[in-house]
Amino acid sequence: MTVLVVGATGATGRLLVEQLLELGNPVRAVARAPEKLPQALIDHPALSVIHGSILDFSDDQIRQHVDGCSAVASCLGHNLTFKGMYGSPRWLVTDTLRRLCEAIRASRPSTTVRVVLMNTAGNSHPEESPSFAEACVVGLIRVLVPPHADNEKAAEYLSKQVTADDPALEWVAVRPDTLIDEDQATTYDVVPSPTRSAIFNAGKTSRINVAHFMAELISSDETWQQWKGRMPVIYNR
Repeated sequence: MTVLVVGATGATGRLLVEQLLELGNPVRAVARAPEKLPQALIDHPALSVIHGSILDFSDDQIRQHVDGCSAVASCLGHNLTFKGMYGSPRWLVTDTLRRLCEAIRASRPSTTVRVVLMNTAGNSHPEESPSFAEACVVGLIRVLVPPHADNEKAAEYLSKQVTADDPALEWVAVRPDTLIDEDQATTYDVVPSPTRSAIFNAGKTSRINVAHFMAELISSDETWQQWKGRMPVIYNR
């Protein structure tokens, strides 16, 4: 299946592109700085690189990019600089996700498109009840660190705006805990809700394991059926 990946030059996005290509999926990679992609990926015959940002494209351009795709994956994140965290676009992840979903619906796909969002374990599902202390800290982070609010708003968009009977798209929001770098995928656990506090007892999740799980969601019908419409949390074992 053809997959559109946004945030393809990020630390996790590059790994997701690699995983998808290894599984035999043609990939369209949206990249603001394509030169950051490894040369081996750029030369891959199944990879098409789209130079730019979704937020800079017209509605027609986005619709062309999603047309024919069976899945769309977002690994977008804010740069950890003052401008990246507090400057424009403030709702980078949310606005990109919204425009992608609108474009998918406008393209009238013949089969339901899978939308996979990389999110964070620090974002609680509406049915989860973090402790009072954790809720207070997260509330402070929400005010002081705009990218966290963006992640929350993006997941909220999926849970509230994409209903279970939507004919055009289905979704999963993947929530890793503290991200670390590892060279190879290792054994990991995927659970419906956090099993530890992301604030006071954070776990670790390697970026390559996040990429592996996202690729598995996209490629495996069984895995997708298990997690669609949910916000699974992933931890290194």
